[in-house]
Amino acid sequence: MAGTGEGKKDDEYKRMNNFPLIRHTDMPEEMRVETMELCVTACEKFASNNESAAKMIKESMDKKFGSSWHVVIGEAFGFEVTHEVKNLLYMFFGGTLAVCVWKCS
Repeated sequence: MAGTGEGKKDDEYKRMNNFPLIRHTDMPEEMRVETMELCVTACEKFASNNESAAKMIKESMDKKFGSSWHVVIGEAFGFEVTHEVKNLLYMFFGGTLAVCVWKCS
């Protein structure tokens, strides 16, 4: 029974924090907005499958902004990447789900 209350708290937390929070980006404004909206759409569409969400984001970014985009989606990960200038976005969605999108060639 105690576990049920925790589940309710987690669901409420996710519902209350169901907005994108950008932690770091060096993208131009227009690219940042498009990328953020794409990430939110993919994470909502594939809420239980981060791999499919990452694939959707990568393929869309490759088509829109040229190839060599990389995407990592998950909880509790660290990263160190080399990227092209003005081509990095690191954001959170739904409270604890992190999305990192970057381009390198």
